[in-house]
Amino acid sequence: MTLATWLSLLTATVVISLTPGAGAINTMSNSMLVGWRRSGWGVLGQQLALVVHVIIVAAGVGLLVSRSPLIFSAIRYAGAAYLVFLGIRLILAKPTVADDEDEDATAGATITRGESAWSIVRRGFWVNLLNPKAIVFFLAFIPQFIRLDLPQLPQYLLLAVTVIGVDVVVMWGVFATAARPFAKVVRNPRGQRALNSVFGGLFIGVAALLLFVH
Repeated sequence: MTLATWLSLLTATVVISLTPGAGAINTMSNSMLVGWRRSGWGVLGQQLALVVHVIIVAAGVGLLVSRSPLIFSAIRYAGAAYLVFLGIRLILAKPTVADDEDEDATAGATITRGESAWSIVRRGFWVNLLNPKAIVFFLAFIPQFIRLDLPQLPQYLLLAVTVIGVDVVVMWGVFATAARPFAKVVRNPRGQRALNSVFGGLFIGVAALLLFVH
């Protein structure tokens, strides 16, 4: 991969990562509900999903998906259904001020620490794995940065490191950080209910976009 090609990849990755979507909503929600530091578990889950996307494209499975409207539609509907599930679960969640409370020194707010790291990782993984924005990016754009006349493995490794590095910086450094000042909202049950309703609605709204906007 030439320097010019890599810079093009870097630019495209930054633009895509900064575009608000399900991953950004999940990251901001985590940052406010479990704290900025622990929201990193969700970012980790999202990056594991990106690794899977890279492997799928490198293995040639992505070509099959890109040429099959039925398979892509199935993934799109599955992704939308999962986002609706997350949205409804958030809206219906009972507000809690956990016994295991911890003062977030960076946000200055008391936040709930109840959800396990594995649960946060798992949710982030499925949000990104079924995210059509990520799927389209890897199916439509990634092959353009791979030169078939050069060894494939080094190119895909560089591609994966670039994409994941940029997404970690954007998700944790931009979206999670932007949500930190609002962490004080979860200090009381009323604030938690409001926050859950807002982000639950956003998840459902993104799901609707996936279904009706092509």
